[in-house]
Amino acid sequence: MQDPFKNAMQQLNNAAKILKLNQKVLTVLKGPKKVLEAKIPVKMDNGSTKLFQAYRVQYNNTRGPFKGGIRFHPKVNLSEIKALSFWMTIKTAVIGIPMGGSKGGVIVDSQKLSPAELERLSRAYMKAFYKNLGPKLDVPAPDVYTNAQIMDWMADEYAKLTGHKQPAVITGKSVEAGGSLGRDTATADGGFFILETLAKKLKIQPKKTKMIVQGFGNVGANFAHLAYHAGYKIIGVSDSHTGLFDQTGQGLDYHIIEHIKRGSKGMVDICDCHDIKCSCRNHQHLSNQQILEQNCDILVLAALENQITKANAKNIKAKILIELANGPVTPDADCILFGKKQIVIPDVLANAGGVTVSYFEWLQNLKNQRWTRRQVKNKLKPMMIKAFNQVWNASKKYKTDLRTAAFMRAIEKIAKAIKK
Repeated sequence: MQDPFKNAMQQLNNAAKILKLNQKVLTVLKGPKKVLEAKIPVKMDNGSTKLFQAYRVQYNNTRGPFKGGIRFHPKVNLSEIKALSFWMTIKTAVIGIPMGGSKGGVIVDSQKLSPAELERLSRAYMKAFYKNLGPKLDVPAPDVYTNAQIMDWMADEYAKLTGHKQPAVITGKSVEAGGSLGRDTATADGGFFILETLAKKLKIQPKKTKMIVQGFGNVGANFAHLAYHAGYKIIGVSDSHTGLFDQTGQGLDYHIIEHIKRGSKGMVDICDCHDIKCSCRNHQHLSNQQILEQNCDILVLAALENQITKANAKNIKAKILIELANGPVTPDADCILFGKKQIVIPDVLANAGGVTVSYFEWLQNLKNQRWTRRQVKNKLKPMMIKAFNQVWNASKKYKTDLRTAAFMRAIEKIAKAIKK
């Protein structure tokens, strides 16, 4: 099992070595500023009380308030939360927003909780950590298995605990509770702006380009929607249960996938054609891991961390990999892919659209403004393109992979702030 924080520190060291980084700056970046833990009691529907292990790691706030999501997942652990808070520190610097990095989590299978239990857990998390949160201190957001409703509950609980309403304490809220238009598709939008920019550089023709999307949750499905309508051939997709691969290479019927995804079965029973000429007859069901190794031009990683490791990197055939998930490619795998001249658009760049629009929401809350969806996209696009070009140019200058180049750009910005 890969240790996420160990991986993160290896990535830091790779960039620091090329930069010949000042020891003081490296020491600051080697560990979080504060690690908060709590066992939070939650009353269950049957009258019993259950304790849940919860975390909030505040990694670095040199460039601005801590910023990072809260995830509810049975496999949450401290190493993972520390790594994610570090990556958020890098990500906010890469994209150029004046914020730092943090992350939170609860060890829980939230899908087994009733709505009432989920609300009590969400409010209990805020009770445990609210004194360390605030619009100018640490601003949480949704992450894996958390959503706008959970953020609304937490923001409401913060208002009750502090005695005054402060929408800017949390981002990713519902629009009705002060959330930003465009936040629901921000990560996918940002990733697609990166793809468009890369396509122009490499003269990629969408209609001749085969794509596989691993992970078909909110981010993966929205990205696939954008790519499909831009002309890309989506020949494979997968969700948490199974994957679907088009053996003909002509591309899956996206409308079928979209229809099934809206249902409860996911992709387990994908055929819903009800037609003699079933377009599913050439489809092959594959596991999440198997679908990674199929022939394609672009592989979009929108599931969880540690998907491509030293063990399977040699089997990856995609020319371009786009990390919409956090940490899906390990450092050892990075080296193998770079050696095979495969391009990896790193998570700290590719999925930065989410935190960027979270920053927009925070700004709107502080200024009591409401931007249109078009305004949000128009502000997001140039920031994504600028960040991509800076990272791309750094990779060429230092003859290194895009992840190391992104870390170098971010560390330079953080180092400058530390020295002030």
